[in-house]
Amino acid sequence: MAKDTVIQGNFRTLDNDKPLTLNEKLSDFLQKRRKTLAFFAVGVVAILVILIAVFSVGDMLQSKALTHVEEFARRYETLLPLITDESKTTDVQALIDELSAFAPKHSGYTGARAYSLLAGIYAEQKNWADAEKAWDAGAKAGAKTYLEPVCLFSAAVAAEEQGNAAKAIERYTQCIAFADTFPAAPRAQFSIGRLQETQGNKDAALAAYREIPSKWPNDTIWASLAQSKIIFLSR
Repeated sequence: MAKDTVIQGNFRTLDNDKPLTLNEKLSDFLQKRRKTLAFFAVGVVAILVILIAVFSVGDMLQSKALTHVEEFARRYETLLPLITDESKTTDVQALIDELSAFAPKHSGYTGARAYSLLAGIYAEQKNWADAEKAWDAGAKAGAKTYLEPVCLFSAAVAAEEQGNAAKAIERYTQCIAFADTFPAAPRAQFSIGRLQETQGNKDAALAAYREIPSKWPNDTIWASLAQSKIIFLSR
């Protein structure tokens, strides 16, 4: 008579036969669940295909945006010597309008670059209020890129041009956070000291100047100028 098959927990045996090996149990498990596993595999493949498509579209859009912003840059360079030329008003305004529409729709390098170009036009026109706004927007769009401190520094200059020393000091101070990667950080620190000095804040000016040889001892220009200022104010 054929032996009866019995089920004992996770071990299928034939009466007193030995339990199945690990490989046999795994094979049995896969055989019983082959349809479920097949559907799971199809789902994983579908997700991978979707992710690849999304990243591909993203790369394509990013590449297109970069192409646009570099075209804006070429037009800007061409118009730069003529921005204040009344005969080129239409061309300049067209570029302003296009940059104003493009910049808010992009972040990272492309957004910051577009805002910087827009701010550059306003600066050439001595429209410092709009230049400051554009550079501030560029700093936000380009957060965590090398353009963030560049835009902050330029916004500080625009604030200075408007006589807003407090706002300029605030922006220069923000630049100092990028001391390790922003080459103009010592200059920003010196500008803080200079503005404090012009405001009659001698102690604050001295403190700002002393930071330069302390943080940037190898800087031969701004550290030297700061030392001269320290000697002058300490008399």
